[in-house]
Amino acid sequence: MYRAVITSYTSSFRGLSKDVWYLALVTLVNRAGTMVLPFLTKYLKEDLTFTYSQVGWVMVAFGLGSLIGSYLGGKLTDLFGFYKVMVGSLLISGFMFFGLQQITTFWGFCLGILLLMSVADMFRPAMFVSLKAYSKPENQTRSLTLVRLAINLGFSLGPALGGIIIVSVGYAGLFWIDGATCILSILMFVMLVKEKNNTETVIEKRTAKQLSIYKTDRPYFIFLTVSFLMGVVFFQLFTTMPLYHHDVHSLSEWQTGLLLSLNGLLIFLLEMPLVHQLEKQKISQIKIIMWSLCFYGLSYAVLLFTNLDFILVVSVFAISFGEMLGFPYTNAFAMKRAKSGMEGKYLALYTMSFSFAHILSAKIGMSVVEKYGYTTNWVLMILLSILAIGLTALLSKKLALENSNQVQA
Repeated sequence: MYRAVITSYTSSFRGLSKDVWYLALVTLVNRAGTMVLPFLTKYLKEDLTFTYSQVGWVMVAFGLGSLIGSYLGGKLTDLFGFYKVMVGSLLISGFMFFGLQQITTFWGFCLGILLLMSVADMFRPAMFVSLKAYSKPENQTRSLTLVRLAINLGFSLGPALGGIIIVSVGYAGLFWIDGATCILSILMFVMLVKEKNNTETVIEKRTAKQLSIYKTDRPYFIFLTVSFLMGVVFFQLFTTMPLYHHDVHSLSEWQTGLLLSLNGLLIFLLEMPLVHQLEKQKISQIKIIMWSLCFYGLSYAVLLFTNLDFILVVSVFAISFGEMLGFPYTNAFAMKRAKSGMEGKYLALYTMSFSFAHILSAKIGMSVVEKYGYTTNWVLMILLSILAIGLTALLSKKLALENSNQVQA
């Protein structure tokens, strides 16, 4: 039985291109090195003695930089290709991490983190476009899942390593390690992965530059709204949920950490085999996205029925399955939907939808909890999930009509 389970698990990784494996390795190194981010608020408060209000504004600058970076990354990818954008983004942001530790004033740090994230997050849309180039169409969802696996593993290792570095050499060590891993990961990428020639013609590129996605692909904006709502609901896991653990269930930081680690463990063990099995079934991406939203809503609905601690585990299981179905397939839909010569724009808008959600999710959740309590916030998240399900159904109808018109044409 154990051998069958292991065989089933390993088979889900077969058939992926060598370049995708290299990209996952580079992403693992880069994400494991991103140690400043989990400790950023603590560094600002304790080392730079910023006020809570100032820390909040720095995080706003962080989010705005992420939005700008996603937008620029998409534009530059369409102009110069994903390879050059990925190399330039990580190389420059690596050196910017070195310089950020020298900034100690409030306004200086706001500007520094805004510029850093504007450069660093150019990487994301370019990386998604690279997956479309380096993987076969039938393997794109699994290729994306492999890279997500590397991201999750890297984020799991990063905070633990960061804690050791802080104890050993202080916060300054984090900036040096972050910068060095950005540079190291992109040097690995250049050595291991060759730039893929763009097969699109100059005419296609010129035509793409003149097109507006809103005018040519309005269903995609319904999809972006669904992605935004999904992000708002999901990011509650890292914002209001830890406070709920403490205030309502009296859990310690260690116990909350275990619950969040359970989420990461489930993703690590189950996401790739689950995606592999769904690909075999050839179920539509829209239907799977709808399932994921049902799991998101369920993860908050179970919290309404009891305050027993075990329900927190049930909630984590539900939101983890929502994540395993939602993120790979929304990303795969964006990649598949992207028109020739406009891949950067499409993937930039996709990443920006989650950047917006990241900024607004915490603010919405905290405000609702402060004024009306946790139960009201969970009801709001359920309603947002239902709204997203309705929009997904509308998107499905729009796509069916679009396919029908294409067949008739």
